[in-house]
Amino acid sequence: MSDWKPDIFTYLNYREYLGDYYTQAKAHTKHFSYRYFAKRAGFASSNFLKLVIDGQRNISPQSVDKIAEALGLTASEHRFLAHLVAFAQAEDADERAQRLQAITATQRFWDAKPLDGMMFEYLSSWHNVVVRELAAREDFREDAGWIASQVLPAITPAQASSALELLLKLGLLVRDEEGRIRRGDPTLDSGHEVTAVGVRQFHRQMIERGREAMDSIPARHRDISGMTVCVRADRLAELKRRIRAFREELMDFCDSQEDPDVVMQINMQVFPLSQAREREQAE
Repeated sequence: MSDWKPDIFTYLNYREYLGDYYTQAKAHTKHFSYRYFAKRAGFASSNFLKLVIDGQRNISPQSVDKIAEALGLTASEHRFLAHLVAFAQAEDADERAQRLQAITATQRFWDAKPLDGMMFEYLSSWHNVVVRELAAREDFREDAGWIASQVLPAITPAQASSALELLLKLGLLVRDEEGRIRRGDPTLDSGHEVTAVGVRQFHRQMIERGREAMDSIPARHRDISGMTVCVRADRLAELKRRIRAFREELMDFCDSQEDPDVVMQINMQVFPLSQAREREQAE
């Protein structure tokens, strides 16, 4: 790769990559233009690249091949560009998660953006969060078999071992002066897309754990309830504020307890079950 070319493996947004490529190509190659690029790639529209960069056009799989050839991408860069395009243009959340998984599984992406890769892995596997919370127990053991035996529903020792390794790398678990593992409290900063997709995956998995708990966990060890109410649509912001306040109150209550012994999941959800009535402008 030429020194001036942007490293595609540092990008999650293919439009940003193409925009940066165009800017740097113009600075280093006098004859490079949208028209020159279109001719080289075999596009009929002379401003095709500009329309894509501006978000006014999407890219088909055939167009990915043309663009990769015109930009002189290697085989691995070509594959990565295809992943980026598929991720950006995925039609639903599940597909976006699958496409992001393909991106973060690319070794050169991990080398360039290890925190993004680790954050997605952390959030997209529910048991990682459980293993971190288990470390609050005084009897916590740095033993994959023991950890796996404590998680509900059960995970494998291999999953427990991978979770430990990941959590230590992220600083979500740390070693104290005696070498014992404790929960850490780092400030994590990851790309918005990675965090957003990972969080959605996490909530889906925890909602599924809640569904399973209705059948697998005795009622005396759980509480599953809900309310169906009719409210003003413009009061949603206040509802969300009250939920946040309640969540913070619960967190303070849980964090203040000494010698905790069980990891609990607390889900709170609010979403519409009907269309909102249109109101008069005067209101």
